[in-house]
Amino acid sequence: MSGLLHKLSVFLHRQMPTHAQLEGNRFTAPFARRQELFRFTRRSVPAGMAVGMFVGIFALIPGVQIVGAALMCVPFRGNIPLAAAVTFVSNPATTLLIILPLAVAIGNSFGYHADIATVNAMVKNGAGIDEWWHWLLSDTAPAVVIGLFIQSIIAAAVSYVLAVWFWRWWIGRKHRARRLRPAREATRSTPETPA
Repeated sequence: MSGLLHKLSVFLHRQMPTHAQLEGNRFTAPFARRQELFRFTRRSVPAGMAVGMFVGIFALIPGVQIVGAALMCVPFRGNIPLAAAVTFVSNPATTLLIILPLAVAIGNSFGYHADIATVNAMVKNGAGIDEWWHWLLSDTAPAVVIGLFIQSIIAAAVSYVLAVWFWRWWIGRKHRARRLRPAREATRSTPETPA
């Protein structure tokens, strides 16, 4: 299993653009000059997680999610690569099975009368712009938008808190290991005296 994760990590690392490539692109150059947006720090990791979770759930348009997460990371000083990766929380399986039904349920609790079966039928049948426009003007659209917004705010807050907790746990573990290292090395280097 670790071999597969290592191969995936190497593959993803090869696919990522270098810093020089980002600085050479006119669209990404302003972001590439700000190093804090690409470093993993105790502030940028939780902010990147929260931004990625918010954009990943609220903006369900695949290409818009990564761009939106990158742009939102600038004022919040979040880690852009992490935020972009977290947006993949909303993939076709999670969107149809978890995110949209939960959004409709949340929206219906505000008095709307939305039906998720209509959305699923429109997606399966490849509905045209006219059908989506009628759907947009019905009760379903406000219910979904309100549900997505509330769901994304809660998910962003929970992911921020979990990222802060995990960061502290991980750094604390590293500090404890560093403090114990001299004691372990001292016990290994001292020869045992025969009795």
